[in-house]
Formats: sequence, structure tokens, C-alpha cells
Amino acid sequence: MEITGYTRMAAVIATPIKHSLSPFIHNLAFKETGENGVYLAWEVNEKDLIQVLHNIRSLNMYGVNLSMPYKSLAMWFPENLSERAKLIGAINTIVNEDGKLTGHNTDGIGFFKSLEDENFFPEDKVITILGGGGAALAIITEAALKKAKKINVFARKSPSYNLLAKKIQTLSSLIGTEIQLFDLNDQNLLNGLLNESQLFINATSVGMDGSSIPINDDIQIESNLLVADVIYKSKVTPLLRWADSQNLRRVNGLGMLVYQAAESFKLWTGKDMPVKLIKDELSKKLY
Repeated sequence: MEITGYTRMAAVIATPIKHSLSPFIHNLAFKETGENGVYLAWEVNEKDLIQVLHNIRSLNMYGVNLSMPYKSLAMWFPENLSERAKLIGAINTIVNEDGKLTGHNTDGIGFFKSLEDENFFPEDKVITILGGGGAALAIITEAALKKAKKINVFARKSPSYNLLAKKIQTLSSLIGTEIQLFDLNDQNLLNGLLNESQLFINATSVGMDGSSIPINDDIQIESNLLVADVIYKSKVTPLLRWADSQNLRRVNGLGMLVYQAAESFKLWTGKDMPVKLIKDELSKKLY
């Protein structure tokens, strides 16, 4: 697309962010849909965050994406928040509608959209997830909204464990889905609950190095379990290699990355991102 005086802008704000694949995804989407837009990555210090967010209005931007560490810090800036964003307590997208800003969180939506490609739907399913960070909470919230039967959450007993327990209790009460938190050190309990589950998710960064695995690799699975890892930089993470050893279906985080971006793109432009094309091109670029 030729950049003109009518070209609108979107951006992702985080620190660090220069490694981001979001510009590749969104600029290809702008090109393929004929939308006169451009997407940039802005590495922003926390002291400059509010000043930079004011650019959304002053530059008539589509909006912005937010990544670490600003998903919670920036949620107080928009006038409005989606119901999902309120439940999760974080936003990854701000949408500008004629100067009125709304904060959204598309992470959980994108995750379960990616599982539709595997013919998996969370309704009435038992789901076990590792992690209590932003990605995990978005996925837990979306699973509950999509009427999962039960959600087992495993996290390490860090200083934030009790806060996570309160957050999960609140989510469970507000949405009406059974959500329980367990200590990740209890691998025997994890093994037992995995054999009652239909979906197992790693929503931690363990495995990003290509060698670490977030569970004991001697855990044995007897159920028909789908294993999902939110990590996308490796085509097959250590957890997914373990899934292969158990003859389980598995999926990495590439689909989540593209589908959460597609949700943001639709909110900004009203257009559907060509997900399959972009996923294929991104796979070539990464792997």
C-alpha cells in the first residue's frame, strides 16, 4: 500500500518490543485487505506511557496494542472497557472511535479461535492450565465465559500466589464456572487431573529456551487430551515433544498470536484479517 496523507496508523506499545511480529502481521493484513493503514512498534518507557497514549486521539490512530509491562498499567487510560477486559483486569487493545477510546482484551478470544482449527470447543470440557499471568487469566476468563465445565489452574507458590487465588475465586463467582487453584509442585495431583481433562494449556514462559519443560516428563496420560502451548517461537516446544511421546494432539501458540491480532484488526477496521494466509506466511518466517 502506498502511504498517503490519508494513511492511518496503529502501533504496539511495550518494552522491549523491537522483536515483535505484530508489524509483520498487521501490515500484511492492511495490504491484503486494501486498508490504507500502517502498523509500527513503539518501545516506550513507563514514564512516557500516558503521553504516548494521548497520541491515539491527537494523531487519529486506529488504536494501539499493548504488551508487557503495560497491559494492566494502561487499562485506566480509556474511557470504556469491554466486559472481558474488566474481568481479566488487563487490556491488549485500545480502539479509537471518533476520539472515544475503549480497552479490550483479545488474548483469550484469539486462543480459543485457534483451537477451533483443531475442532476443539471449551463448552462442557474440563480444562487444566499452567500459569497465573496475563495470558493465563485471559484464557481462564474466556474458558469460563464459553461455559467450560471446570478449570484447574496450577501455579507456583510465589509471592503472588494468594493474589491469584483471590482473583480466581472472584472470576469463578462472577461467571459461575468452577475454577480451582493448585500448587504446581504437586505433580501427582496434576497427573490425576490431566487424566480427567480434555485440554491442557501451558500459559507460562517455561519452554521458551527450547529445553525447559513445566511438568515432570514422566507424567503419563490415558485420556484423549489436547495439549496447547502459548509459546510460538519454537514450532515444537519441550512440552509439545512430551505430548508427542504420549501420542497426544498438540498445538503451539502461533494460532493464538494471529487470531488475537485478527480480533484487534477487526475492532479497528471492521474487516476480517486473512488469517490462514498470514499464519502460513508467519510460519515460513519463523520456522
